[in-house]
Amino acid sequence: MKKTDAISKLGGTADAARAIGISYQAVDKWPEELTPRIKDRVQAAFVRRYPGDWAKRWPELADTEKHHE
Repeated sequence: MKKTDAISKLGGTADAARAIGISYQAVDKWPEELTPRIKDRVQAAFVRRYPGDWAKRWPELADTEKHHE
């Protein structure tokens, strides 16, 4: 997952930071290709934000989840 995609999905740098519980400066320091740990936190924050329709809002994530079942 790319840093720009993750930030976009969470509504911008400040919103991404709040959703994950870190500072916006920490988000700015993320690598361009997110580590698995950061990616998991982004996905979890997204699902928490949109519990009823996260799969509709992020279909690629839903497809990934199907492969883990």
